Amino acid sequence: MLQFNQKNITDVSQIERTLQDYVIEMLGVVVVGIGIAGRVRIRDLLNPLPNSAVEKLKLMGFVSRRTLGNIEQLKQITLEEALQSDEIQAAIISLENQFHEEYVRKFLDAGKHVCVEFPLALSLAAAYELWDLADLKGKILHVEHIELLSAEYKHLKQQVSGKELMEGSLHFTGGPLDRQRTGFLTFSGIARLSWLVDLFGELNFKSATLEELKKQQYWKLTTHLHTKNSRPLIWIEERGPGLKRKKCINFQFKSDTVDHIPAVPNSPVGLFMQDLSLFAQKLAGQTPTEPSEKNRIMYCLGLADEIRVFCEQIPPN
Repeated sequence: MLQFNQKNITDVSQIERTLQDYVIEMLGVVVVGIGIAGRVRIRDLLNPLPNSAVEKLKLMGFVSRRTLGNIEQLKQITLEEALQSDEIQAAIISLENQFHEEYVRKFLDAGKHVCVEFPLALSLAAAYELWDLADLKGKILHVEHIELLSAEYKHLKQQVSGKELMEGSLHFTGGPLDRQRTGFLTFSGIARLSWLVDLFGELNFKSATLEELKKQQYWKLTTHLHTKNSRPLIWIEERGPGLKRKKCINFQFKSDTVDHIPAVPNSPVGLFMQDLSLFAQKLAGQTPTEPSEKNRIMYCLGLADEIRVFCEQIPPN
């Protein structure tokens, strides 16, 4: 919050100048998409962390394809109003995967900064186009980080750091998906692929099999990967009715085996708030988008695309 130091501010005109500077520093933000994540974004923007860069973000409204009226006394505005408004400098895209590319492009074209949930797009080529557009417009393009921000993941990374992997697997299960909205399983599961790349570095795709029962809404993708040292990694994404959301790991190292995700207390700061703080810091010029961050995002999208293309060329089992 803005605070005045009486020793430094001695007259009304100086107070007025300080208020003007404060107003100028504020950035108007719109949330696009009011699902679970979108509502969390609204909550976090309305209740920013004290003394954080998020306090410089002013929530101007929300955009939804549904007519919802007001939420938390927040005004619903149309997409065109959000794109054309001079009071809105940034957008947070919380829509289904299939709409990410379209809406990111619209807001970048309109000269707005963008924060978007992963995946950035449903193809590597489209993702490159969006990064190029952000560079052309001189705007921040931030792709959500929450897959790497959880306390359990950070602890897991500490557990495996510096160890020599011999072989490993990550098996994720979850309920059915609307594949048209989420994209191919490698894109809906980009969070798990990001885990593997962040833990073990660059991975080489070897082969994949896809089991598919469309009527039963069941899919199982088994992907075989190799590390730079030719150590095998198996990544499985399994979706279907009755499957609980769960991650099972088995990483065999030269020294020991890590076969479960550690149970650790959650951070007092929610994952979306942590991610929002990163976006706000970039907008404030406090934290640049590191080349390693962009490289990781694009590398994972490239792998996801490579696996998709491979699977689409062979009949599913």
